[in-house]
Amino acid sequence: MTTATEPKQTASRLTTRDLRDLYFDASIHELGARAAEITGRLHPEDYRTYVVDRNINYANWCTAKCIFCGFKADPPEMNSGRADLPDGYTLGLEQIGGKIDELVRIGGTQLLLQGGLVPADGASGLSFDWYLDLMRFIKRNYPRIHIHAFSPPEIFAFHQVFGMSIRDVLARLRDAGLDSVPGGGGEILSDRVRRKIGVGKTMTDEWLEVMRQCHMLGMQTSCTMMFGHIETLDERFEHLRLLRDLQDEALARNNGGGFGAYICWTFQPGDTPLGKAPPLPLESTAVAEGGKSPRPVNDGRHLLLADAHEYLTMLALSRIHLDNIPNIQSSWVTMGPKIGQLSLFFGANDMGSVMMEENVVSAAGTTYCLNEAEIRRLISDAGWKPQKRDYYYRAID
Repeated sequence: MTTATEPKQTASRLTTRDLRDLYFDASIHELGARAAEITGRLHPEDYRTYVVDRNINYANWCTAKCIFCGFKADPPEMNSGRADLPDGYTLGLEQIGGKIDELVRIGGTQLLLQGGLVPADGASGLSFDWYLDLMRFIKRNYPRIHIHAFSPPEIFAFHQVFGMSIRDVLARLRDAGLDSVPGGGGEILSDRVRRKIGVGKTMTDEWLEVMRQCHMLGMQTSCTMMFGHIETLDERFEHLRLLRDLQDEALARNNGGGFGAYICWTFQPGDTPLGKAPPLPLESTAVAEGGKSPRPVNDGRHLLLADAHEYLTMLALSRIHLDNIPNIQSSWVTMGPKIGQLSLFFGANDMGSVMMEENVVSAAGTTYCLNEAEIRRLISDAGWKPQKRDYYYRAID
């Protein structure tokens, strides 16, 4: 097992310029082979892993104005007048408990809890005590379930709305039962991009600071990237650099905190406002650079969706660059089972979650769904033994 606290691989670290050169000069086969070699060195086991968990979105009220999201509902007090948004809701403890009961019945070990940026006041408001009571309820009734909850934008919103430091927010949630923090809301760590697609959410330094405070408390987190929209290639690579630098900080503390896993996926346009943005014109002067793999390059002003080739390219480059993050998950939820399986040859060592329930990505129009037997078959057909794991990538029966 490789954990977030083991030393990084330091033999000639790549710069963002190196990544750009690889992107244009290396074929997808060369990138896959290089990423697979690194994965095999970090994970020489004869198995590849997956986790049985459930994603529960406890509320969809949200004050942010993300144009890539089809899941959120505007709180009544915002009075946006938008008729295209879904109805808002907050789940009660009994409803959440019923969902966890279903998870336990199929042998699940982990719970992913995420909601919108819910106000503290008004008809949709939730107090900080509500979140603490939720943690205590789960730990009291389901002590063996790992709680992976509250993305950095949620944590930062708690800090702002409830007038507490980020560290105090995290410490109180941890003491109430929170085990780890997911990397949601990462999108692209560029303030230019975030101001355009995620108004009302964390800026780059704020997202990173929440993760830094988690790591300082000895907590593990995951990190993410959503690409294939209006970001430039250099902004993708800067995103990877920022993640690697923050992981260096965490490993230097040697307190158990840090990024345990990285997951990247492509923007799912669906019926979202961003999905209706003008696409990159074919005649754009930013269409190609030389090398073995000339390809369209976004100028940052248009929408340029990423296909399976682009996903596998970025997955491989992520594995090559993130030499200090031990685990990389496949994103079959957005890419489908076959590309999810192929990811195991492009840098991923884990098929991710069975994911009993998924609401956010499916709200954008993606509906891939796999059960445990199907995930095990995909791993077996790829040449490895399928192995169920816990949050810390420890093999379990």
